[in-house]
Amino acid sequence: MSDDSRSRSMRKGACSRTVIVLTMAVAGAWSDLTSGQSTPDSHCQSEPFSGSEISLASAVDLALCRNAEIQSAAVAVRIRSAQLGQARSQYWPTLNASATELRENTRYPGSELPSTNDTATTLYGALTWRLFDFGARRADVQAASRLLEAAFASEDATIQRVLAAVVQAYFDAVAADALVQSKVEDEVLASQTVVSAEHRSERGDAADSDVLQAKSAHARSRLDLNRARAAYDKSLAVLGYSIGVPIGTNIQLPSESESPPPPEIERALTSWLDEARRTHPALVAARADVEAARARANSVRAGGKPTIDFQANYYANGFPQQGLAPTRQRSGTVGIQITIPIFDGFLTRYKLHEAEATVSLKETALIDAERLTLTDIVKAYTDATTAIGDLRDSQELLETVLASQRSSKRRYDSGAADILELLTVQSSLADARQERARSVADWRSARLRLLAASGLLMSVDLARP
Repeated sequence: MSDDSRSRSMRKGACSRTVIVLTMAVAGAWSDLTSGQSTPDSHCQSEPFSGSEISLASAVDLALCRNAEIQSAAVAVRIRSAQLGQARSQYWPTLNASATELRENTRYPGSELPSTNDTATTLYGALTWRLFDFGARRADVQAASRLLEAAFASEDATIQRVLAAVVQAYFDAVAADALVQSKVEDEVLASQTVVSAEHRSERGDAADSDVLQAKSAHARSRLDLNRARAAYDKSLAVLGYSIGVPIGTNIQLPSESESPPPPEIERALTSWLDEARRTHPALVAARADVEAARARANSVRAGGKPTIDFQANYYANGFPQQGLAPTRQRSGTVGIQITIPIFDGFLTRYKLHEAEATVSLKETALIDAERLTLTDIVKAYTDATTAIGDLRDSQELLETVLASQRSSKRRYDSGAADILELLTVQSSLADARQERARSVADWRSARLRLLAASGLLMSVDLARP
């Protein structure tokens, strides 16, 4: 066949049927894609909460199972883990293979040469393995590792934030319950005063006005009790919303015993600040973001330098993007490819400028995160130390007023005191009980804020008062 006739040949019906198309990128770090992952619902209860007494641990578990922020953070960890696997896959060779069946029909218009039909299977195979670069792959792996570390830290921060909200709602409900119990005691005491006043009035030792004043105080105590119960019901509704149980679910709280503040809360402020600098999830995530940005800049910098690749190719019955060979053939190539970037329109230069600016941005974000975190710790530490003092003083106040009330009750029953003195002492006792309940609630809230601000909320016993 002459070159001229070959150039005028027309191929008709060159239909191809792909038999095999295989592209395989071996990523030996497959275990990295699954290690450290946990199903968000793996620890969840098999049956929904139907309503009963709920402890703080149960409330936390319910919130962790139902909170969308935590689930999103877990998905972000899996995404970063997959990206780390992709970065590590650059160290492995890539193998591409395809097999195609070609059917070729050739005609020669204006020539006596007969048309030809040929059918054959072409095979292509290519192996590429990067042997050397100037650190681009290593920088990509470092960047992906730091981003995965940041994702884990962000997940921890999200969990702590959710825990803080749940625990705050739980202890708000506990404080409201304590206030209800205090108001119940006030109502019982006011009721006893009414009985005492009536008995004295019947004996002629007290005027009718004493009975009326005692009944007025009793009515006031019932009103305060009703308001306290309404506030308690509202706090239970907020708690139910925070843990994700259906509206209207009956929630009951276990009895809470008071205990002295744990000694670790009274540590020096500097120890809290140092601990937060080392372990706070928000700061850990910010530092990991900085390291990832630096690694990404190194990757861009190395991307503009030469690379060395090993290549091996195999061809059977033709070459890619060409027709069938005149005769059946087998051919293979093996070689080393050296790629030297010469000019890319300043693309690498601008990418490097962007990466370096990103590093500066992440460093500024780290400084800002540390400033905000440490400021929150200072505020929470001040509130906690103040709450400890209030907790002790309120207990002393309550004990003193209780003793005064018992004394006034005895003096009133014996006729040595009037109703005004007794009611005044009862009012002081109600105030002292309310101050005690408020001090306990403030202490629990301040302790929670200090632990949350320091990033230590998950490392302590949340059930402690």
